[in-house]
Amino acid sequence: MNKVLKKGVTQNGESYTSRRLNILGQAYLAKAGCESTFSFEVNSLPGQFVPVHVHPTQDEFILMLEGEFDLKLDGKWTKAKAGDLVRLPKGVPHGYFNKSDKNVRALFWVSPAQKLEALFDALDGLEDTEEVVRLAALHEVDFLPPESND
Repeated sequence: MNKVLKKGVTQNGESYTSRRLNILGQAYLAKAGCESTFSFEVNSLPGQFVPVHVHPTQDEFILMLEGEFDLKLDGKWTKAKAGDLVRLPKGVPHGYFNKSDKNVRALFWVSPAQKLEALFDALDGLEDTEEVVRLAALHEVDFLPPESND
């Protein structure tokens, strides 16, 4: 990939690709993408989550904008609230869960970008969890067994 960062402003509530993605029921907005990084906004309703998974080739960050996530980080539960920055080094299992009664809005980014944006394009609107897991593995994201979410 030789994707160069384009200058400009991605407006609040918009995606730099003009597409609003539905990933596991959550609204994702791609904010910026290039070879070195990919950033996206996640809007999570109460009860929504992304199961525990690993990015073996990417560091990931979450800047909490609104609300609170319960995080399963390397086998331990912790919370992240508005204003917090979550650091997820490559290879560390993690998942995020909106266990609150309020919406959560957070800015995520990974470095390097690798295949994550292509994965999101492939997952848009997909509801078959087995296919989600299969496609994720092809894009360097490995989901752990369901008991990892307990």
